[in-house]
Amino acid sequence: MSDDDLRFAHALADAADAVTSARFRAHGLRVDTKPDLTPVSEADRRAEEVIRDLVRGSGRGEGVLGEEFGDDGGDAKWIVDPIDGTTNYVRGVPVWATLLALERDGVVELGFVSAPALGRRWWALLGEGAYADGVRVHVSSVARIEDAAVSTTTARRMPEGWRTIVARAWSNRGLGDFWQHCLVAEGSLDISCDRELQIWDYSAPRLLVEEAGGLCTTFTGDVPAVGESFVATNGVLHDEAVALLSA
Repeated sequence: MSDDDLRFAHALADAADAVTSARFRAHGLRVDTKPDLTPVSEADRRAEEVIRDLVRGSGRGEGVLGEEFGDDGGDAKWIVDPIDGTTNYVRGVPVWATLLALERDGVVELGFVSAPALGRRWWALLGEGAYADGVRVHVSSVARIEDAAVSTTTARRMPEGWRTIVARAWSNRGLGDFWQHCLVAEGSLDISCDRELQIWDYSAPRLLVEEAGGLCTTFTGDVPAVGESFVATNGVLHDEAVALLSA
């Protein structure tokens, strides 16, 4: 990992933010429905195109695995979700972000989240910690679910164990998507969950949470994987959360 990687991540995010911010709440924004019935906007596609152009022209020898246009292949690549939270984006809700993860030889070395409508950026470097707007962050030390703040993206598809967690938790919010996982890394939330994620959804948030001292697995405690569930915690609560979610 080098400072050049982080500088390039900022440059990629700057370019994506210019596209997405310009079209946020814009009149006439084009929105289509993908085969999986999720929305995709013109801004999603254009932001990924801009990122791909910059990566291709950088001379760094990296490819792109993106949500909208697939995988270039290669041992070094940027994993890209041009807009995480498209459902929010197309409705004018400011909780959305561009997610970037730099993977080399199967290992994610950098995770980067840029949420321009929130005015926030988070990043993590493998072995070097997690940061929010340049300030190092850490997960909480909350040790009881009864004292915990929890969140999920969509409660209606969660397993029965989630209802138990919510019933016991001190605070329950539906902050959703990338933001809830970033808030776990910051120590503002203690448990965050998604029923199903793709590699571009979890690669950057996972590194962020883990470098902040937390843990990320599937609901059954396995390593996060494509198309599987995802739970991020402060680590202290992880075993109990997984036991409830997998019951």
